[in-house]
Amino acid sequence: MEENAAKWKNRKLTYLSPADIRPEGWLKRQLELQARGLSGHLDLIWPDVRDSKWIGGDREGWERVPYWLDGFIPLAWLLEDAGLQARAKRYIDAILSGQQEDGWICPCSVEERERYDVWAAFLICKVLVVYEACSKDERIEEAVYRALKQLLCHISAKTLFGWGAARWFECMIPLLWLHERRPEPWMDELAYVLEGCGIDYEKLYTKLSFKKPDVKRYWTYVNHVVNVAMALKSRAEMSLLTGEDCDAFALEFYRKLMKEHGMAIGHFTGDECLAGTSPLQGSECCSVVEAMYSYEELLSVGGNPFWGDLLEQAAFNGLATTVSADMWTHQYDQMTNQVECTKVPEEKVVFCSNSGESHNFGLEPNFGCCTANFNQGWPKFALSAVMGTKEGLAVTAIAPVRVETSVLGKNVCLWVDTRYPFRDTLRIKVLPQERFEFEISVRIPGFAKSARVRMGEEVQQACPGTFFTKRKMWGEEEIEISFTFEPEFVERPSGMAALRRGPLFYALPIEAEYERIEYERDGVERKFPYCDYAIRPKSDWAFGFGKEDINVVHEEFPAMPFDREKPPVMLEMEMVPLDWRKEDGMCKEKPESARPAGAAVTKRLYPYGCTTLRMAEMPRLAKAD
Repeated sequence: MEENAAKWKNRKLTYLSPADIRPEGWLKRQLELQARGLSGHLDLIWPDVRDSKWIGGDREGWERVPYWLDGFIPLAWLLEDAGLQARAKRYIDAILSGQQEDGWICPCSVEERERYDVWAAFLICKVLVVYEACSKDERIEEAVYRALKQLLCHISAKTLFGWGAARWFECMIPLLWLHERRPEPWMDELAYVLEGCGIDYEKLYTKLSFKKPDVKRYWTYVNHVVNVAMALKSRAEMSLLTGEDCDAFALEFYRKLMKEHGMAIGHFTGDECLAGTSPLQGSECCSVVEAMYSYEELLSVGGNPFWGDLLEQAAFNGLATTVSADMWTHQYDQMTNQVECTKVPEEKVVFCSNSGESHNFGLEPNFGCCTANFNQGWPKFALSAVMGTKEGLAVTAIAPVRVETSVLGKNVCLWVDTRYPFRDTLRIKVLPQERFEFEISVRIPGFAKSARVRMGEEVQQACPGTFFTKRKMWGEEEIEISFTFEPEFVERPSGMAALRRGPLFYALPIEAEYERIEYERDGVERKFPYCDYAIRPKSDWAFGFGKEDINVVHEEFPAMPFDREKPPVMLEMEMVPLDWRKEDGMCKEKPESARPAGAAVTKRLYPYGCTTLRMAEMPRLAKAD
């Protein structure tokens, strides 16, 4: 057993206990909104969670309860909310009591097992690991042990298929956790059987093209955007067993994704499958939160700060925009240029396989997976803000948090005080129980032009795209870091461009008119505040970028961090009207021409995450001149 344990590798950065991290400032407010919104009410209002087979009901007994718990559990513990914690425990108690004598943990009969897609088994074991980290429940280790050992027997006889085959590496998360606690030789076997039965994304996307097929509608497992978002971390997870380069596949895979399917905000399209680079193609909400989790895992396994850049970029742009500011509704698909959110006639739908209501906001647009799964985004982001190193602590994703943990056997409080990404500075207060030597690392975003670090009288420059690390005898001290961000245009395959400054992309906001739509379908009621909405434009949207003299405008912080009416930061610049047509609720991919259709006007551009209706990919007319 000792020989077996020695084969498995260690992460470069380790997650702290959820009990060690407390969100502050805007991040705490975002989590509070989530708890008061859809996430905090799904077990009360949504039949697929409220009446699930996982707790003895008759509704969906597969991925939706595990998806929801994966975010609801850390949300409850980060907010120290006893009521939410009790509701989470009710589900965990039911799941544990339903585990069969042979270890099978999913809610189906013995006769149904052969046809049951064990993706849900991977997912519920991940959830149990999250619950143990939060609650320290002593029942969890044995339950996960029995479930995974039974899984090895099951998939050795009934090989993986469907979503289980596409997402085999997700089972490595609970397996790695279990191996740290009680390593046994069969765990190697399970890892290799999973790998052997599952889709080999490394080979697939090295040998085959993964351009968008030249057909209007298509669907495949291998191009499914959520599978792809998850697969980014597949080799990193296996590297902890094999010793292979943990980043090589993910870096090349991401590069190819951006080339063939990249969005203006640095994410990738997929509606439902990889969809090319058009600003009209959507990207599924699940793909954003799963990409975030992949970046968190990649950052933890290999310590490459590049993944922290992508994590922030996805959270502050892609996640923030696809969920309403009050966090009661969400989209299935977000579009870069989104001028209206109303149902599109089926014959006019631009999405690869999703319906004409997929970009609408509501309780359950298109499919309910995102209704349950978007919940993991912000809580897991908060848990990834600070991680442990061998010799200290690392600020890995910049957000306001307070950490109280043990470093080299001594208690340390680390308080990250910041309004980033809406401001360009952060202050870190270091409060150890006594003066002693350890290291503090801070990720310097790669999209900064420069960074300056002040510690007392000492001032020095830090290199963007790296970790700034200081090992010393720390007492009660402060670190102040200021970033230089400059507005920059990102050229797009369309010949148009997107505008970014630091971690935030910017878009022309479109004033919106909301129509509530309350109804019942398939036994699921939609009513305010979790009704559906038809959202139509009330202001002009057909513009291109004008003279590139750009001013940064700061405003007071709103009650909702990603407020659609009063964002805390904006860019002000000249915009030029264009002849740009709209049809069936969508703008054309490009304007009719790049010639001005009127006089230039000064407009304020909002952070992409602070928009619902918007134009984010537009022509650069000043460049053309």
